[in-house]
Amino acid sequence: MIESPWQGALWMARDFCLLDGVAGSARNHAHYAHQALLAKAAPLRLTLEGEPCGGRFLLVESMRAHAIEDPCQDMVAVYAEPLAFSPATLRQLLKDAPADLEALTALLLAAPRQRLDPRIANALATVDALLEEKVSAVALAQRACLSLSQLERLFSDQVGLSVRRLVLWRRLRLALSLALEGETLTRAALDAGFADAAHFSRTMRATFGIRADRNLAQLKLQLIG
Repeated sequence: MIESPWQGALWMARDFCLLDGVAGSARNHAHYAHQALLAKAAPLRLTLEGEPCGGRFLLVESMRAHAIEDPCQDMVAVYAEPLAFSPATLRQLLKDAPADLEALTALLLAAPRQRLDPRIANALATVDALLEEKVSAVALAQRACLSLSQLERLFSDQVGLSVRRLVLWRRLRLALSLALEGETLTRAALDAGFADAAHFSRTMRATFGIRADRNLAQLKLQLIG
């Protein structure tokens, strides 16, 4: 079956992004970002952990498997970092919000962020600074003045991912930004620390259920802040 690409405007901020347009196909997948879907016309339809669900507002929490099998749904999709926004905050902010990019951006920029343990914040900043290189959990633990087991426990409790999976998520986020800014998939992959474009594409497919080469060119990027 031919997959329909996602199309529309993509606004990206530091800890959230908004996609205003037409949904494409997305096979079953789970990603770290919370995802809120706001209908612009008819109620939306997706499959969440194997069960069909629908409505004018849908919230898919971090790492919950879902699929969009009915393309061409007119929507605004909000992707929000779990380290910044809780599901309760997103529901309160967005459930009755208009499906409008400017209004949603203003709401999210003004919303309070969750407070992080300073050791986690320091480790995350180090990850982002080293994405072009190999990121070692041992090195991160040393910089945070923690044992490796303490660091992994902190990540499990506060981040919700292992160090390795968090690094992969941050690499994917960086590669997506670079590709949307006009870099080739190969250059974006290498600059984000992937082994090659194929590694980036496989990660994109596994994380978002879509192909990078068929979707990114259809999105018009605007950076926020």
